[in-house]
Amino acid sequence: MARSPEGIRARHSRSCRNLPKNGGGRCNCDPSYEAFVYIRREGRKLRRTFPTQAAAKAWRADALSASSRGQLRSPTTITVRTAADELLAGMRDGSIPTRSGARYKPSAVRSYAEALRLRLLPVVGDARLSDVRRADVQDLADRLTAEGLSASTVQNTLDPLRVIYRRAIRRDLVAIDPTKGLELRRPDGRRERIAAPEEARELLDALPVEDRALWATALYAGLRRGELRALRFSDVDLDARVIRVERGWDQEEGEQDGKSKAARRTVPIIGRLAPLLAAHKLAASRDDDALVFGVTGEQAFDPSTVRRHALAAWGWKQAPRTARKGPGAAWVKAREDALDPIGLHECRHTFASLMIAAGCNAKALSKIMGHASISISFDIYGHLMAGGEDEARGRVDAYLDHLDGGPHLRAVGV
Repeated sequence: MARSPEGIRARHSRSCRNLPKNGGGRCNCDPSYEAFVYIRREGRKLRRTFPTQAAAKAWRADALSASSRGQLRSPTTITVRTAADELLAGMRDGSIPTRSGARYKPSAVRSYAEALRLRLLPVVGDARLSDVRRADVQDLADRLTAEGLSASTVQNTLDPLRVIYRRAIRRDLVAIDPTKGLELRRPDGRRERIAAPEEARELLDALPVEDRALWATALYAGLRRGELRALRFSDVDLDARVIRVERGWDQEEGEQDGKSKAARRTVPIIGRLAPLLAAHKLAASRDDDALVFGVTGEQAFDPSTVRRHALAAWGWKQAPRTARKGPGAAWVKAREDALDPIGLHECRHTFASLMIAAGCNAKALSKIMGHASISISFDIYGHLMAGGEDEARGRVDAYLDHLDGGPHLRAVGV
């Protein structure tokens, strides 16, 4: 009788002749193979059964390697569904923060809850955390892609699962994160509409007077949509020429504290914006605690209404329902000279491009835009920043020329 490799034993059927009770003869069944590894920190063995001896040996080799690194754990009884419920509850009450330590925004909680309910839990919800494999997550991502979901939607759908396993690993519930090492499509390039300075002026001039200050603050101060909705007159210091961004506005839960420490910031009021804000404040005749752009002093503006008014002013009209095909087809040009429309978030891109064109350094850009780190600013706006070889050489030459009192190349006879 062949001896099994160390840490592996054959599991024969009850009627197999190999068993002592059946005479201990030659095997006449198709046995499975059980492999085990001793987990020293737990004082117990971890066992797995496989259909072939080769599979059992491969698993045991990997398990021994993981054990030597302290990464081997016994299977947890906690399911993905239970972990998801704990995650959402912690996000809502603030006991589970973001990676930066901030509280999750209500919109992020809703997004995670929807992804879990619609796409994740129906597939892996009842599985134990330790039983979900990378192949399972990869199959789910491939299926979502095949269903026509965009690359960014697939990435966002997997975000709750990433957080669940990040927390599980920190709590020694699992040793391997199945959401790492996936092959996912890169999100498609998003349309970063940026208005040139004169185009920005033209877009503002076409708007009704009562709407100009709102769009100008988006174009010339770069506030996020929620920050525009929550802005109060007490936050606008026209004498000091600054806007103090303290809070945002959630679509369902109303006014919220700034989404992070970096989001609470001071933004300069540039020359093109100051007179528009001053005129708006005079026309509004509201208390300092009132919302700057609200329908009333306490009721925030509706973004869809604001956009609808702007599109009409820029020369667009709603298309008949029967003619609407595909996203963005709800509006068509009402006249030949219609202006290229822009959104509030795209206005934020415009403000960033103006700062970069004016020579604003990366640190100042990050601070004014309310980014948590400079790397975020580079990821979003790096393609707009100076960095080409010719421009870099030109800047250095100009600096050295200034120090030398003349063209640097001439000084060395070139």
